[in-house]
Amino acid sequence: MSTNKKEGSSPSASDPLPYSTPERLVQDFASRGLVVLAPESLGIPSDVHDRVYAQEKAAYHARKPVTPSSIPEVLEVLNAPGLIAACNQLVGENWAIVPFTHNASFTSGAGDQHWHKDDNSPYNGRKQRHHQAVQIEMLYYPQAVREDMGPTATIPYSHYWTFNHEENHDNFAGADHLDFDYQLSGMESEPVSGADSKYNIDDIIQSRTAHDVRMRDAVTNTGWPLVKTFEAAPLRAGSVVLYSHNTFHRGNHRRDDWRTWQDNPRFMWRFWLYRTTDPVSAGSAPPAEVHWNSPGMDPLTNIDLSEAGEDITVVWRYHHYWMKTGQTPPPRPGISVISPEERKKEADRLFAQLHAKYDEAEPARIGAAYKLASMGDTALAVRLMGQALYDDRESVRRAATYGLIAVGPDATNTFLEATTSPVKWVRKGGVYALGDASPLNDEVLQAVITRLRTDPSVYIRSVAAGTLGCLGRRAIGTRVGESLVPACLNALVQSLSREENRLCMSRAQGRSIKFVRPTDDCDVCEGNGIDYGLARFEPVRSAVRENALWSIVILCSHGTKIIGSALESTVVALKEVIREDKNVICVGFAMDALNRLANLRPEDEEALPLVIDLQKNLPKILEGSPLQSWEALVRGGLNVGTLSDYQLPSQ
Repeated sequence: MSTNKKEGSSPSASDPLPYSTPERLVQDFASRGLVVLAPESLGIPSDVHDRVYAQEKAAYHARKPVTPSSIPEVLEVLNAPGLIAACNQLVGENWAIVPFTHNASFTSGAGDQHWHKDDNSPYNGRKQRHHQAVQIEMLYYPQAVREDMGPTATIPYSHYWTFNHEENHDNFAGADHLDFDYQLSGMESEPVSGADSKYNIDDIIQSRTAHDVRMRDAVTNTGWPLVKTFEAAPLRAGSVVLYSHNTFHRGNHRRDDWRTWQDNPRFMWRFWLYRTTDPVSAGSAPPAEVHWNSPGMDPLTNIDLSEAGEDITVVWRYHHYWMKTGQTPPPRPGISVISPEERKKEADRLFAQLHAKYDEAEPARIGAAYKLASMGDTALAVRLMGQALYDDRESVRRAATYGLIAVGPDATNTFLEATTSPVKWVRKGGVYALGDASPLNDEVLQAVITRLRTDPSVYIRSVAAGTLGCLGRRAIGTRVGESLVPACLNALVQSLSREENRLCMSRAQGRSIKFVRPTDDCDVCEGNGIDYGLARFEPVRSAVRENALWSIVILCSHGTKIIGSALESTVVALKEVIREDKNVICVGFAMDALNRLANLRPEDEEALPLVIDLQKNLPKILEGSPLQSWEALVRGGLNVGTLSDYQLPSQ
């Protein structure tokens, strides 16, 4: 094949996508699940992107590893004031970066991925997906990206819909998939474009190959409203895409002249970001109601928003309000005027809709749950969805869980009862939902700690570990239950002494991570082990340890006064993880937690002697590991200017 290029086939990068504005950022993210930041909005010189690209291109040609430590200008991007401000709106101040989890650069080429959602626990791990904006993904492009350069493909408006996985072994290993048979049949390994492509040039350029058709059909076949393929291009150099961690996406093939690829590679940096601070209302007037069907056509995706029915907009409404205030919104407008009899009929209709069958009904089920939550009769909503929480079908339980979370604290007793169920999946839903909806009090704390200590399911213990971080985060934001944060930390630290790493499932079972299965020893995916070729680390994982340390990072992001009596034991435990743990992800979280204790605290909080000592000895402590996740550490307050003080090999 001689060329993949067609004259005038793609718009110029000088005519880019319409970029997101700060005023619409939360609204667009709550609905679309994806926003795009203009290079100038980052607030850093444009030549930073040129330097990143030049260095990355040189490393690419020399076949050298490319990491933020080898191209430190990438750390300038992560510290860009405009990026920080945008992410503050979406996931709160002092947001963190998941260490050693795909925080790297990717190059587009001849092949395609199938549609998937990324695993929602560190590196091929699984826990229940938060509808709330708890984790997002950041894509950074140091060069201009044309439409024919393999721009990242996404499915906006897909982030609230998902599939069963609890008893579905083909969906066990973290990600959700569309048309998984695309990979099983070998199509994912076939070149779509490039020198070895079997396709006609014009078919490649016009996206008419069997691969293109198959991926478009996979989206259409969901039957979900609004969902269409969206390729994030054209983009100017330095553009950033932020999307919900629950958005379907895939790597995309290039459609331009393959002979130019070596001289004009398309790079993309990806980072996983997560929330450490809950949204808190500033005390001003609550957010105004949004007219979700206006302005009609979404200017970014050209999707007609007038087609968004109330089953969809009620979900958007909740999350827009929550991202602005951290609270449950008031009942839907107009719902208060209906009679009790009409309200009961509506509730019965929604309860039936909650039980709709098959994957294509996911938006209907989820919409029914959020409508029940916002119908102005909390007791009725809790009673009906509390019944659905025990349904035999996972899809019904899933919708009921999200709906009860949308009810808010009034669903706490229902979740507490669920944590004692003999049915594992009901217990999991209860423990998870306490973290997203309930206040931190003694009863809630004990219920979660009991699951963390004694539940026979690794899955549930791992979810409980994550829930303690979410509960503590909300307690700090609302000041309700704040005095119990030290108890949360103590429980997490104690779990580190009980839980052990295991050989990662891909190694233990001798198969790809996409095909591993639960075992008698572990019923949650403990994905790939990361092998850096260093004797210190082994390809081992522990979902409980990793989620516990994730939670510890969250709680260590708020100063030492919050931590109180748990400070010393937490510091001791984190130092031990850094020195001894064979699991590099655990070490990454532990380093970030200590780093945040040393460098992040309220302006009016005086540094304790232990913290002063920690600041002084942090370089030596970090030297306890041969690898560092510099992007996470810099984001956690480590001064970029001090990196030269760390005489350590780059990762």
